[in-house]
Amino acid sequence: MLSTIALKVDVDTLRGTCEGVPRLMALLERLQVQASFLFSLGPDHTGRAVRRILRRGFVGKLRRTSVVSHYGLRTLLYGTFLPGPHIGNQCAAQMRAVMRKGFEVGVHAYDHVKWQDGVAGASLDWTRAELIAARDVFADIFGYPPTLHGSAGWQMNRYVPSLQRELGFKLASDTRGDMPFIPPGGIVQLPTTLPTLDELIGRDDLPEPSPIDTLLRLTRTSPLYGHVYTLHAEIEGGAYLGEFERLLQGWRQQEYRFVTLGMLGDSLEKTELARCELRQGTVPGRAGVVAIARPSRHQKRTGSSS
Repeated sequence: MLSTIALKVDVDTLRGTCEGVPRLMALLERLQVQASFLFSLGPDHTGRAVRRILRRGFVGKLRRTSVVSHYGLRTLLYGTFLPGPHIGNQCAAQMRAVMRKGFEVGVHAYDHVKWQDGVAGASLDWTRAELIAARDVFADIFGYPPTLHGSAGWQMNRYVPSLQRELGFKLASDTRGDMPFIPPGGIVQLPTTLPTLDELIGRDDLPEPSPIDTLLRLTRTSPLYGHVYTLHAEIEGGAYLGEFERLLQGWRQQEYRFVTLGMLGDSLEKTELARCELRQGTVPGRAGVVAIARPSRHQKRTGSSS
């Protein structure tokens, strides 16, 4: 049986939706590769991310990853010097094209920057309002409510898992980690298991000549439940499209099978998954903290109830 890699495409911006997504679709279709596309659906306020400049490591990331070239100067002004365009209103056709091509679609956020910078300390009402806003725009665009969620920036709070269940989501990829789990009151979590390209670009502490070679080294062996790799429409769908193709070809040579998050979730239906609480942790190459799993001390391993 081939090991699996679930490809999760995070789409953060208007530019990523209108330009990066079509490029990625064309590549994935040509190589016959499955993937899940998770969309930011409301206003593009990317420029407001400058508030993260005080976070340890954020300036270094900006220097390493050439943010202007990936996102474009106009995008970096949205929400500050330029009004934030509503992605769902302007890019609905591009989003529906993804569904028509047979790729899985889901929710990344309503307002990407607002969620990433605000959800960790947000109230129950704030969190519910943001999830409902994303759910409603998604349903307007695709004609059915979303069942897949992947939090912007892997940012969570204690209310998110139960709200996801309440609002009809069936599967989530909001966290970083090594294996699937179920948070208290929530739905199955499929953590991102591999570093992202922007966490590897420009680092001088890695032995390989390129981020792609680092990723291929990390996938020489497969974990029990396979890998989840998160890519970005603005990076792999932009300047790194050719390198991303090399990565896909390398994974093919390593005998991986490409699946969607939904396909990975379906394969776990009869699998006993750990019950884990959420906590904050760090990831090499990424500024700030992200949501990760903390095994529950008082709960035994149990079957999925999603």
